[in-house]
Amino acid sequence: MLDISQFDQINPPARLLMGPGPINADPRVLRAMAAQLVGQYDPSMTGYMNEVMALYRALFRTGNRWTMLVDGTSRAGIEAILVSAIRPGDRVLVPVFGRFGHLLCEIARRCRAEVHSIEVPWGQVFEPQAIEDAIRRVKPRLLLTVQGDTSTGQLQPLAELGDICRRHGVLFYTDATASFGGNPLETDAWGLDAVSAGLQKCLGGPSGSAPVTLGPNLEDVIRRRKHVEQGIRTEAHQDGEDERIASNYFDLGMVMDYWGPERLNHHTEATSMLFAARECARLILQEGLDNTIARHALHGTALLHGVRGMGLDTFGDLNHKMNNVLCVRIPDGIPGEQVRGLLLNDFGIEIGTSFGPLQGKIWRIGTMGYNARKDCVLQTLTALEAVLRRLGFRAPDGGGAQAAWDYYDQHAAGAS
Repeated sequence: MLDISQFDQINPPARLLMGPGPINADPRVLRAMAAQLVGQYDPSMTGYMNEVMALYRALFRTGNRWTMLVDGTSRAGIEAILVSAIRPGDRVLVPVFGRFGHLLCEIARRCRAEVHSIEVPWGQVFEPQAIEDAIRRVKPRLLLTVQGDTSTGQLQPLAELGDICRRHGVLFYTDATASFGGNPLETDAWGLDAVSAGLQKCLGGPSGSAPVTLGPNLEDVIRRRKHVEQGIRTEAHQDGEDERIASNYFDLGMVMDYWGPERLNHHTEATSMLFAARECARLILQEGLDNTIARHALHGTALLHGVRGMGLDTFGDLNHKMNNVLCVRIPDGIPGEQVRGLLLNDFGIEIGTSFGPLQGKIWRIGTMGYNARKDCVLQTLTALEAVLRRLGFRAPDGGGAQAAWDYYDQHAAGAS
């Protein structure tokens, strides 16, 4: 028999989350989540839904009508777009430069796509010409990209890919989960047909809601696969000519009908997560999107200077580094997991490890969202130096924090 006395009220330990995500949510976002619930068709609720669409159009820098939320983590947004866009047998091309390119391949295969991939060594990104050459060879219907891959800390340039895709009649999607809000992303100017993201990184919220934006070309693809489920359909609802979308929950045609003026019932909107997503966007736009991106660049670069000042090496092409994630090589002879354990248990600071070929070789340190702050960077550098010195690494005394501090002094206007 269950002894309920063994279950105390939830009281998580205090942590400074300086890994690749999730991060500490902005307290204002947490307060928004604590607001009272209302019914899903209450005029205040549908009003908030419309406000979310407008706010995220500004963040995605798009005029796309269908800019909305998919209920679920960032992977829910990825899967909703892929399962709604990919018809069985469609050819897709995935440029893989880290773990999350492989994830796009995995999901696309589950959508029964004919998946083609090109790869560069982890720590590098693709030149646009390499992607265009692959498009000419493969002749895909969709190009599936990752903008920022936290497994390698790299940011794939996207600005030239939209024109390439248009010349070859290819739909263009990017997963911007790790980069959105902390690095430039121009949905319309770059010719993106779809983008998905998540709250738990640069947006400064909790995991559990996936903002997406869908352009007219992708909307047309989805509408051709239209199917309204029995029990809510009427004589006015006609199925599309293409094979219906295999998932009910991730059917973006029905999600669009729910978010649109028809308000056709699909699921019960995750109200508290919608409140969180709204507050994340509101706070960034209040700060100014360009200012938010500059803040991520400032603190990410200060961390880089601090890591170098400590005598540590970085991993990957720094010319294409994400603003918000730095990959640091674990020094020879230093037990990487013991370092992470001491940081967590003795300082309450979490940094990340990595995956695949980089497992045990690098740490991943994030400066994003609410944690893209001077105090967070200096605390992390000071604690990391103390742990490394305790384990025998000869770091210059105070070198990491001092190097970051010097950088902040040179860029004082944005150092807070």
